[in-house]
Amino acid sequence: MDDVSVIIAFGGGLLSFLSPCVLPLVPVYLASMSGSSVLDAGANKRRLPVFLHSLSFVVGFSLVFAALGAIAGLTAFAINPSLAMLNKIAGSLLVAFGVLMLLALKVPWLNFEKRLDVSRVKTTGYVRSFLIGAIFSLAWTGCATPILGGILALALNTATAWKGAYLLAVYSLWLGVPFLALGIAFDSLLPLLKRLNRYSRTINIASGLLLIIVGVLILFNRLSWFSSIVIR
Repeated sequence: MDDVSVIIAFGGGLLSFLSPCVLPLVPVYLASMSGSSVLDAGANKRRLPVFLHSLSFVVGFSLVFAALGAIAGLTAFAINPSLAMLNKIAGSLLVAFGVLMLLALKVPWLNFEKRLDVSRVKTTGYVRSFLIGAIFSLAWTGCATPILGGILALALNTATAWKGAYLLAVYSLWLGVPFLALGIAFDSLLPLLKRLNRYSRTINIASGLLLIIVGVLILFNRLSWFSSIVIR
């Protein structure tokens, strides 16, 4: 697997967390799992339970994303197209997702999303947080989807189930790390969260351009050249 694909999956996870579909709703996710008292600045936080709820949430969406990556890689393996064909498919998808991300800034109806409906999860405790994470991975669409789609396109390009799962696991890890950090230090990091939200437009532009650049490199089979530059 190309090292740059792993780097892109790593960056994609962080960028997805900072997207307008996720970042403003993080306090809501934590409150839905740990109770509304987590949003009360004067409350005495129980950091370990909040962290464990966050961990259960992250494990929930990570398993689903890893499964999607495995399916993408396995599908490409089963179809068994040529490497050139895989490059064309993956590169074209990445460019398309990047353009969609940039257009969504100007075309409101492209910037859709389906909100997480936690009311459907009737169970309680850490199992509930796990299920909310699984629902999050399926219901979370819209402005952050192009990044996930781009990583899935890279997984498709691997034509191997375990490599596809690995890429999506890396993506999930770095989408999940900020959730875990907030679970440990919610009070300290919430102001930073609000400040970062001001730069969501810039983050979206950077994400879209990154997808387009990587897509073009894959289309022209220059990803290994880019990888060597990054590693240096």
